[in-house]
Amino acid sequence: MAANLPTSGGPEPRLLATEPLPDQPSPTTPAEPRRPGGLAVGLVRTARPRQWVKNVLVFAAPGAAGVLGRSDKLAPTLAAFAIFCLAASGTYFLNDALDAAADRLHPVKRHRPIASGRVPVAVGWVGAGVLMAGSAGLSALVNTELVWAVVAYLAITVTYSLWLKDEPILDIGAVASGFVIRAIAGGVAASVPLSDWFIIVASFGSLFMVAGKRYAEHVDLGEARASHRATLAHYSLGYLRFVRSVSAGVAITGYCLWAFEKARPAGHAAFWFELSIAPFVLAILRYALVIDSGGGGAPEEVILGNRAIQLLGLLWILIFALGVYGA
Repeated sequence: MAANLPTSGGPEPRLLATEPLPDQPSPTTPAEPRRPGGLAVGLVRTARPRQWVKNVLVFAAPGAAGVLGRSDKLAPTLAAFAIFCLAASGTYFLNDALDAAADRLHPVKRHRPIASGRVPVAVGWVGAGVLMAGSAGLSALVNTELVWAVVAYLAITVTYSLWLKDEPILDIGAVASGFVIRAIAGGVAASVPLSDWFIIVASFGSLFMVAGKRYAEHVDLGEARASHRATLAHYSLGYLRFVRSVSAGVAITGYCLWAFEKARPAGHAAFWFELSIAPFVLAILRYALVIDSGGGGAPEEVILGNRAIQLLGLLWILIFALGVYGA
């Protein structure tokens, strides 16, 4: 104990090597005490239902085609949404089980149920297997194309968790592909042809959001960023700004060309497609402002918490719908 006592005029006392650092969980810290319903609540939290908002992308292609009012198109689209909720939750279970040790070093993620010990790691593995297998099986009830979309999503996500998350650039591409596959899945589920411009906008819009997520992580974690996510050691803030600028520019250009393409055969409704460019561009600019202000670490939190982005999104949906339905 004497080693921990200050001496007159000497240096500040240091913690013994066996003691945990302040605000850092010790490897020997007991798991979070179990409370009634603790495991059930932990399982729900690990499934991250708030992040299911990302899965609304499956409605993009059928909505742009104006077929959501038909029951034979709406039903498979709703099924695709539910299936991707299961698939995404399965990947969250897998990711949290794999990253439990690293998450304990993160100021926020250390409170996740598996990292904190509320949900045992073994239960996380089982939950991942059940949810991912279930989503792939249920997709077969819709059509073969949706099966391929779900399998591709699961394959890329699992590969990301096991390997790609540690590979610079590939990690950003892998995460962005998850958004793109969701958008494609809605089209294949409803048997809607996908425009080339639609794919370009979805791809580079996703890349823009993921680059913003990495930027926010870079700022939040500071010098400790590499201990949580290895690829952050390779990214400078200037480089991530460059990726955001390029991806936003391509997404905006692609959307403009897509809107003009849809306007040509639309007759008197062409004006609405062209007008929809304004809220789309403003929403991207507003999202970029959120990132520069220190947000953007979780895209779903930005969408659910920023009223300006929500209003711009609703305005865009309204204007685009007026063009689709020929108002």
